Amino acid sequence: MGERGPIEGEFTELNSSNNNQNNNNNNNNKIIKKVALVSLVAGLLGGGIAVGGYNWYENRNVTSNNSLGTTKTSNIKVDVSSQTTKAFKSVKNAVVSVEAYSSSSASDSLEAIFGNSSKGETATSTSEGSGVIYKKSGNTAFIVTNNHVVSGSNKIEIILASGKKVSATEVGHDAVSDLAVLKINAKDVKQVASFGDSDNIQVGETALAIGSPLGSQYATSLTEGIISAKKRTIDVTDGSGNATGQATVIQTDAAINPGNSGGPLINLAGQVIGINSMKLSSTSTSSYGSDSTSVEGMGFAIPSNEVVKIINQLVKNGKVSRPALGVAVVDLSNISSSDQSSTLKLPSSVTEGVVIASVESDSPLKNTDIKKYDVITKVNGKKISDVATLKEELYKHKIGDTVSIEYYHEGSKKTTNVKLTLEANDSNTTSASNEN
Repeated sequence: MGERGPIEGEFTELNSSNNNQNNNNNNNNKIIKKVALVSLVAGLLGGGIAVGGYNWYENRNVTSNNSLGTTKTSNIKVDVSSQTTKAFKSVKNAVVSVEAYSSSSASDSLEAIFGNSSKGETATSTSEGSGVIYKKSGNTAFIVTNNHVVSGSNKIEIILASGKKVSATEVGHDAVSDLAVLKINAKDVKQVASFGDSDNIQVGETALAIGSPLGSQYATSLTEGIISAKKRTIDVTDGSGNATGQATVIQTDAAINPGNSGGPLINLAGQVIGINSMKLSSTSTSSYGSDSTSVEGMGFAIPSNEVVKIINQLVKNGKVSRPALGVAVVDLSNISSSDQSSTLKLPSSVTEGVVIASVESDSPLKNTDIKKYDVITKVNGKKISDVATLKEELYKHKIGDTVSIEYYHEGSKKTTNVKLTLEANDSNTTSASNEN
């Protein structure tokens, strides 16, 4: 073919120019794509997403160096010392576990009934509680605990805070206050507790209970609560469930469990302000109907001022002497309204008191005009509503004291003075005919 024509030549040059332009654009696009790809990868890595070969590369570095996964505890020391901790430390080594053993003859045991025991064999039962060492004098250390922990036992052992077990001897006990004093050899005693003034405690202040809940395996357990009430009057019952009087106690919501009995309730100064004695924890029937109410956080402790008064008498005399009237009495509320009117001849305005059922030969009332069927309504001006309050008022006095008694005789109100000469004993119980 000959020379290209103008149009063909222009077309060829234009096409070549376009091809060059396209090549340049393609190259630019490749560059842009490469830059975009690099940016995307960098963005993905910066965002914490590992993909493809990069992910494998990173995992290869992590899994090949497990030592980087080790750790250690911090060497920063945190001061957790508090007044609670200080109070606990000041008394913890004075708190002990108390184990009381009582033995019965084989003839009284189930083994004997079924013929499975040998002649002369004894059955042993164990009672566990807590106690606190409050005094060390020479070679003797004294421990206070609850009477119900050691009552009826013929062998008592103490487990010290160190874990060492030593034999104890009973110094004295008092069933009315539920307190007992024991003594041990003081050789291994490292700490003794001191008593605070229970009259100075305040509702809402912190209270700490220490003891051996559920036995010595949990010895020196600490629980924390507050004082819920300074002086709560509650009924005290004997082993048969009969009311034997009333006690004024400290109420606390610090956890008190079986085994805590006899252990100390302390304040934040580490002083003993009470001896833990009982807890309301069983389910009771609500007064609003048949629904049951679960009782929690209601523990009681004998106030330290009462404890000191009782244990000093136990150390000195081995018992606590309290006066009695030497009469059998029954609550007026147990007498029908018709009998109150016809037999007792009481005015309808008299609704509370105790009725004299009998007068013993050694009663100090023998020298007064008080007779059977008379109704005692006051002692030293204190209203007597039942047998429990009669005992409570009498126990405020000593043998030899003289008290005034207000009573009704055949419907007439009278007053007489009585010298308290008779001593009460642990066997006094409240029943349909109670001795006081």
